[in-house]
Amino acid sequence: MEQIRSFIAIELPPEVKAGLDSLEERLKAGQHPFVKWVDPEGIHLTLKFLGNIAPTTVPDIIEAITRIAQPIPPFHLQIGGLGAFPGWQRPQVVWVGVGGEVQKLATLQRGMEAALAPLGFPPEPRSFSPHLTLGRLRERASPGDRRRFAQWAQSVKFEASLPFEVDALRLMKSQLTPSGAIYSQLASVELGG
Repeated sequence: MEQIRSFIAIELPPEVKAGLDSLEERLKAGQHPFVKWVDPEGIHLTLKFLGNIAPTTVPDIIEAITRIAQPIPPFHLQIGGLGAFPGWQRPQVVWVGVGGEVQKLATLQRGMEAALAPLGFPPEPRSFSPHLTLGRLRERASPGDRRRFAQWAQSVKFEASLPFEVDALRLMKSQLTPSGAIYSQLASVELGG
């Protein structure tokens, strides 16, 4: 049976993606060929990566997401602040932070973990850290490459606080291709019923 690589996410509005695109362009100006940049059109706020699922489980997943989304009214988040995992000393992933009503986001994410566990999706062992991935440093990047990139990235100013409303959750399909992932929406569930 064909499997669907999937995840649950919050879609970003076009103006936020445009702001992330502008930031990425400034970061790319440092010309670090060992960084694989994420296409801003594909950037989203991932709440739960499900991995490969059977198409027959999609209705149960949608039902679980709906149960969690109904009691939570729409809320506001904003984008701001550049960071790196595991840190700027040895960056592997460069990201933008998420602020605003993050306690509502955390409540939503915890509820989702609990609702999906009975369906065979174990809760994430790491604590939820809302962020938007901009790029990943390839394994071949030397410690010196990483240091130079960290210095450059930290010198790029990103003062914008791009606010947006969260009013729906999306069950997404991710198709891996040689040129990058292609995302398509399987379902959308509105917050607050």
